[in-house]
Amino acid sequence: MKLRIAIWSGIGFLVAGFWSLYFLPTAADIIAKQPAVWSIARITCPIALASRFGIGVSIYGALIANAITYALVGLLVETLRHRAHTVA
Repeated sequence: MKLRIAIWSGIGFLVAGFWSLYFLPTAADIIAKQPAVWSIARITCPIALASRFGIGVSIYGALIANAITYALVGLLVETLRHRAHTVA
């Protein structure tokens, strides 16, 4: 179970890394011209919601926060999955 949670965390880190590389060159142009892409980024990278409140987050902070968020989601999913297998 620890390995699966670590995988969830790694996926969260990679997702945030992808978005940081994608938005790095011209974030303002991409956000203005492609609102669907920005919506997907906000869904898959919850720390992006901080930008709505004017809170600046560094790329490293976003990577760590997204990895932690995905690890917590993974913990929840894997716990529920484990309980479903033990009950059935």
